Formats: sequence, C-alpha cells, structure tokens
Amino acid sequence: MERLQRCFDRLRERNELALVLYLTAGDPSEELTIEAALCSAASGADVLELGIPFSDPIADGPTIQAAIDRALKRGVRVATVLEMVRTIRQKSEVPLVLMTYFNPVLRYGLERFALNAAQAGADGVLLTDVPPEEAGEWIKVAMQAGLATIFLLAPTSTEERIRLVAEIGTGFIYCISRTGVTGEREQLPEDLPELICRIRSHTDKPIVVGFGISKPDHVAAVAQMEGADGVVVGSAFVRLLHEEFGENRHGDFERVASFVWALKEAGRRKRDEGRRTRDRTEVNGN
Repeated sequence: MERLQRCFDRLRERNELALVLYLTAGDPSEELTIEAALCSAASGADVLELGIPFSDPIADGPTIQAAIDRALKRGVRVATVLEMVRTIRQKSEVPLVLMTYFNPVLRYGLERFALNAAQAGADGVLLTDVPPEEAGEWIKVAMQAGLATIFLLAPTSTEERIRLVAEIGTGFIYCISRTGVTGEREQLPEDLPELICRIRSHTDKPIVVGFGISKPDHVAAVAQMEGADGVVVGSAFVRLLHEEFGENRHGDFERVASFVWALKEAGRRKRDEGRRTRDRTEVNGN
C-alpha cells in the first residue's frame, strides 16, 4: 500500500496523470504477462492491475471476457497469479493491484489470500462485485495484511455511497466513467467531469478513471478534468497483447512500449498545457 501512496504523491508533486494499465493475468501466457508488465512499467505505466481470471466476469466486456476465458483454459488460477506477482516484484517496484471477483478469493480463503498476496508483493486489491456496504470482513483482513482496498464508484452511485467509499477506500478510488461493462469506446461521457467533481467533494484521495479509456485522446481529455488523478486503460491493452502474442504469434514488444509511452505522454502533455494556461490566467487576473 505504501508503494501506491508514494506513487500518487510523487505524481501529484509533478502534476502528472497516473497511467494504470490492466492485464488479464495469464493471457496470452504467464511468461508474456510478466514480460508485458515489466515492459509497461519501463515504458511509463505508473500502476499495473493484474486481473485474476474468473468464470463469470459480469463487469467485463467482450475483450476482457475472451482474455479471461483463454487464461482459464490455460489453467490460470489464483495461485498462478500470485506467483506472477512475485516474479514481477523481484524485478520491479511498480505498484501492483489485483483485480478480480469475490468468489475466487472466497474459495482461496480471505485471510490466506490477503496474506499471500501481500507476501508476493501486491499493493492492493479491487474486488469488483463486493459493494462497500458489505466489505467489512474483507477490509479487516486486507488492512491486517497491508493491502489497499479499492472500490468502484459509478455515475449511478448515491451521495451516501460516495461518502462511504471516500471513508473506507484506500490506495485510490476507481471512478467508472459510464454505466455498463468494460470496453473500448469512441467518446468519453459528457457528464464525466461532473462525476469526478462529485467524488472529489468528498475526498482528497486519488481518483482514477476507467471503463472506456482506450487511446491518447481520452487520456488527454481526462488530464484536463479537475480532480482526476489517473486513468485506467484495460480492454485496448488486452486487445493489443492478444494481437501481438496470442495464438502463438511472435509479436513485437516495441509496439507495446510505444502504445504505453503514447498514453503516458498524452496525459503529461495536457497536464503541462493546462498548468501553463492556469498560470497565465492567474497572472493576467492579478
């Protein structure tokens, strides 16, 4: 959890938007997941989310569902993913968040999962289908293990739920940009800035926007939204890895590195432009 906090503190000092990348653990393979994670961290990703495959991924769209299915058919399970975390941690200090559903964790054992995840080097966990109102037991064991507990907020979230997540969430708050499932979109919702402001009015914790963020233009747009600290890119990255390395293809990690660099640079550039604009406005106003 300290790695996450240091990461966001450092990025705020630099006025940089955090780039969080999601990978389905084990797709296209365990080895390629590890290599893609390390390549991404070296190319500008600030935080990595590793998705633990589950047979009923209700929050995920077709791209990630397909990746999860491929990983499950390869025999990837919770223990497999924890071993991947351990290997990545031995080679990188990039913050690692595990993203999954409650059932695999329950079957593994809450306390055992939290302890093993922390020992492997994970920094936080997002259990997609666990509502904050029912997360008391999980929060307790996660905190004992030193794991951040990350929760989702959506456009449909009530003020009461926003206040609750602002109170109990740690690491960062995951702001879902739109209702529905994960997946690439052409445009960001027009009411996204308003949603970020609603959440920001209740907390100073990092707010990271996901669902539908898939290209540099999206990252640049979020970088200019007051209160946003980061973006999550998932489906587009999963699709790229499958195109390059799926079905035994021998892809090019240069393309992966370029994709990540372009996303990071888009956020950094727009943040700098916005800061210069605000500085000129304040000078002219004075």
